[in-house]
Amino acid sequence: MAICPECEFDEIDTTENEEGDELSCPECGKTLVMNGADQLDAADDDDLDDDDDEDEDEEDEEEDVDETLVEDEEEVDEEEDA
Repeated sequence: MAICPECEFDEIDTTENEEGDELSCPECGKTLVMNGADQLDAADDDDLDDDDDEDEDEEDEEEDVDETLVEDEEEVDEEEDA
């Protein structure tokens, strides 16, 4: 059993979890991360949002690369027409 660092609820079952796993406090609902044997830390909500932002950034970069390829192909086509 572990204790929630937010509300100090002391009956969180961690027997089926391992370090790095995320779970929710049944009392306050806060997202927690296993930090070791029966040790929990509050998951930083900003970190979870940052992961989503990184995914969006990667998608934007892929779109930029695609647009650059199209522009390069158009320039090649123009040169061949000349």
